[in-house]
Amino acid sequence: MLLCQLPDDILYHILSYLDYKSLSRLSQVCKTTYHFVNRDAVWRKIAKEFLNTGITRNGRDIYPHIPLKERVKIAQNWYNGVCKIAAPIKWKIKLLPWLQLDGEVLFLSQAANIGAYHLRQDKGKVPRNPFAIYSGHNGDVCRFALTDSHLISGGSDGKVMVHSRRSNVSKELSGHNQEVNCLDARDRLIVSGSRDRTARIWTLDSSCPKYTITMYDRVWSVAINPTLSSFVTGTACCKNFSPLHIWDVERSECVCSLGSGFRRGAGVLDMQFESPFQLFTCGYDTFIRLWDLRLSPRKCVMEWEEPHDSALYCIQTDGNHMIASGSSYYGVVRLWDKRQTECLQFFQLTSDPVSSPVYCLRFSSSHLYAALATALYSMDFRHNPCNIR
Repeated sequence: MLLCQLPDDILYHILSYLDYKSLSRLSQVCKTTYHFVNRDAVWRKIAKEFLNTGITRNGRDIYPHIPLKERVKIAQNWYNGVCKIAAPIKWKIKLLPWLQLDGEVLFLSQAANIGAYHLRQDKGKVPRNPFAIYSGHNGDVCRFALTDSHLISGGSDGKVMVHSRRSNVSKELSGHNQEVNCLDARDRLIVSGSRDRTARIWTLDSSCPKYTITMYDRVWSVAINPTLSSFVTGTACCKNFSPLHIWDVERSECVCSLGSGFRRGAGVLDMQFESPFQLFTCGYDTFIRLWDLRLSPRKCVMEWEEPHDSALYCIQTDGNHMIASGSSYYGVVRLWDKRQTECLQFFQLTSDPVSSPVYCLRFSSSHLYAALATALYSMDFRHNPCNIR
C-alpha cells in the first residue's frame, strides 16, 4: 500500500511527527502528497509552536483565510527579525498618534482626526490618503478603540466621541473635565480614564456616565475584561499605592489591587487582556508583566525587562507566544518570545537626532505598524521569506 492510499486520519497521525522541513520535503514527492500536506490540518500543530501564526493558545485561528503553511513561512522571519521597514505616512509636526488594525483597514489618529486606510492586500502597503475621516474633537485624539459597529475616541478636550462605522452618525459624551488619556470598548460597554483622576463607565446608548469612579491619581490606561464583568485601570503611580486596580462593572467597586512594591512613578501606560484570566501590562518601570487573575494578586507570574532601561509605551500579543513592545527612545520595537526571558529581536525605526517613542503598535500575520511622533512605520515580514516550498 502506498502512503497516499492510507486513510486520512492515519496520515494525519503519521505527519504529526514531522517538523516543518520534513513536511516541505514530503510535499515535493508527488502532486497527491503535495495537496494533502498543504492542508491546514497538517500544519496546525506546528503552527501553534511558532510566533504569530494566528493560532492562539486556546486553539482559535485568527487568520483562517491565510493558508497555515504560508503563515509558518512568515513566522520564520518574525523569529529571525527579517523584514523590510518603510514609512508610508509622514507629517511635519510632532503628534501623539494612536492606531488600530481591523482586518484590512488601519485606523490612525493625527491631531483631532482619525483616518481609515484600506491596506493593499497584495503588498500590505498603506495608501497616502484615507477613505474615511472621523472628527469631532476640539483637541488632539489621545486614544480610540474599535467595536464591530463603532469607533470610540477620547481627546484632550475631555470629550468621548462615539462614531458609527456604518453611517455618518456621531455623538458626544461629556463628563471628564480634563483630557481623556485612555479608553477601551467592548460590545456596548465603554470605560474611559482621565487626567482628572476619574474613570467613567458608559454604554453606547448613554449620554452621561453610568458610573464615575474617583481615583487618587491620573489614569493612564484601562482594559475591559473579555467577560465584560470587570475592568482594570493603570494609574501614574505618583503615590505609594499599587497603580493597578480591578473594578467590578456593575457595582463600580474595587475588587483588588495587583502587585506590590512599585516604585513611585512606575505608571502603567498600556495593558491587554489575552484571556479573561491573563493580563499583560507595561509602563514607566521598564517591565512587561503577565498577571494571572486566578492566582494571588500580589505577584505577577512572569516578567520581561527592557534591556536599555527605557519606558515601555505599548504592547500587543499574538494570543500565543509572541509579544511586541514599543519603547520610549529612538522608535525601538522589540519582539519577545514568552518562553524566553530575554528580548528576541530589536528594531530601531528611526535614527533622527530628536528621539521619539513608539506611541502605539499593531500587527497582522505579515506586517507590524508602529506610530511615532512624525511618521507611521510599516515592517513587512514577507520580505525574503524562509524557503519552505
